[in-house]
Amino acid sequence: MLHSDRPGQVSRPLEHAVATETKRNGTRTARILIVDDDAGQRSLLDSFLTSQGFETVPVSSGEEALIKLQSEHFQMMISDVRMSGISGLETLRRARQASAVLPVLLVTAYADIREAVDAMRDGALNYLAKPIDLDELLVTVRQATGLSLKTPLKFNADRQLPPHVIAVSPGMRAVLHDASLIAPSESRVTITGESGVGKEILAEVIHAWSARNNGPLVKMNCAAIPEPLLESELFGHEKGAFTGAVAQRIGRFEQANGGTIFLDEIGDMAPSLQAKLLRITQDGLFNRIGSNKELHTNARVVAATNRNLEEEVQKGRFREDLFYRLNVVELHVPPLRERKEDILPLASTFITEFSKGKARFSSAVVDCLTRYTWPGNVRELRNAMERASLLSLGEVILPDHLPARIRAAEATKPMVDPGEAEQLGEIERQAIFQALSNHNYNRTETAKALGISRRALIYKLQRFREMGFQVDPS
Repeated sequence: MLHSDRPGQVSRPLEHAVATETKRNGTRTARILIVDDDAGQRSLLDSFLTSQGFETVPVSSGEEALIKLQSEHFQMMISDVRMSGISGLETLRRARQASAVLPVLLVTAYADIREAVDAMRDGALNYLAKPIDLDELLVTVRQATGLSLKTPLKFNADRQLPPHVIAVSPGMRAVLHDASLIAPSESRVTITGESGVGKEILAEVIHAWSARNNGPLVKMNCAAIPEPLLESELFGHEKGAFTGAVAQRIGRFEQANGGTIFLDEIGDMAPSLQAKLLRITQDGLFNRIGSNKELHTNARVVAATNRNLEEEVQKGRFREDLFYRLNVVELHVPPLRERKEDILPLASTFITEFSKGKARFSSAVVDCLTRYTWPGNVRELRNAMERASLLSLGEVILPDHLPARIRAAEATKPMVDPGEAEQLGEIERQAIFQALSNHNYNRTETAKALGISRRALIYKLQRFREMGFQVDPS
């Protein structure tokens, strides 16, 4: 039996601090202790690392982690910084008193980064900023456990896309790759991107690939319902709760119990409702309007926005605690102009749907579609194809059947010579790879050095990886 000098303090020989390597199916693996009081975050780390071949032990508090460290062997610990009970920093300090070599990775919100940097002086291996970049997490874990860095991310190759989902471009395939990794977890997800890019479609894919796919998928557009009615739509109300409440109403969260609730345009929600949404995402508890009875829902939250929520937080229009509660993991859907490989397959799918397979595109229309920048994204493309199918008299879609703004793109010449564009792309790649190397492949610090958002950097790295470039350290 192991013992400690003080309650909660781990005390055991240094040589036992790092776990003995285990084997799974003949392959080297490692045991990792995951410490987080947020069930969604804990589920994401557990599900993802398990899918990558690691053995994980998730716990919900620092106190529980210290007990585990007394009796079990681990090769690494991953801990959130802010937790109820003792913090991740205190958990680190107590674990470090017993072992100077156990690698400890901290997961932190941006507001805690200074604390995390200070914690590295107390022996933390590194820190990751929320929302977690799964590639960066995997690289750090493999480095800490001494396992190969050259093995690509594993994901379920048997995942079948719904027939209406088109993903030919490297950018969109990268998004779906990440979706396949996070869908099996219980973590909350925030989907970002311009209006019309297909955020709702991605939410449907996540639900279909999750263990909740037999449960309901309830959709709610927070910007489409007036603020006085939105609370009732979300949480429900009792008969007589207010003027016009002639019967009891079950809210969307209650309807989504055991399944997924998709909250579109979450950035448009009023501050008063944000506080109530925070409560239900923390513990699943809520009250119908006009009732004191506390109800519980087990709905997984997938949110979407076309706004930059980080900027909204800085401007005081969106709660910081709700932002980090919702944004356990972020998926960014690129605009259609940045995934031109998807334009023609999408257009063909839509025109087949509207013309019942009778229409085809002229070469001039193909030129128009691929040159146009599609500010309205996939929604605009779908509308244009519906219009073309109605106006075409024969089997061939001609430029005259397209809106004038799209026809005008036919005569537009590329602003940059292809050779010059390729040269500029190479300069950008070299600058990004150099910055990554200079900052030890930390995405947050690299993005700051380059003067771009972390989200933009992650998307560029995904695109480079799909192009065959080595993004992670060799």
